[in-house]
Amino acid sequence: QVQLVESGGGLVQAGGSLRLSCAASGLTFSSFAMGWFRRAPGREREFVAAISRSGGNTYYAASVKGRFTISRANAKNTVYLQMNSLKSEDTAVYYCAATRSFTMTAMALGRRQEYDYWGQGTQVTVSS
Repeated sequence: QVQLVESGGGLVQAGGSLRLSCAASGLTFSSFAMGWFRRAPGREREFVAAISRSGGNTYYAASVKGRFTISRANAKNTVYLQMNSLKSEDTAVYYCAATRSFTMTAMALGRRQEYDYWGQGTQVTVSS
């Protein structure tokens, strides 16, 4: 059974930092590209960042580029999202997701439908 478990969320002041982790089990982690999405209150789930199987290619939404960094440790079956310079508009539930797709483009990886497995999410609240 595939499980993706996010952790690291919490309450932080604007301008602060958080590091999210997503631990995967029940799958061959290095065979999946990984992504982070978020859903703010009253809004649809949106793409944040994605990373290729090897970690050599990364993709970001324009709203987080330059502030967030996605990385992965295949030996630990874990993907990370380092979030710096947080803003109130970053407040959301953050989800990690895994995809078998070999279409490594920003457009493809930005689509929710591209992903096969999802975690339950972790809340990030940024106070202004």
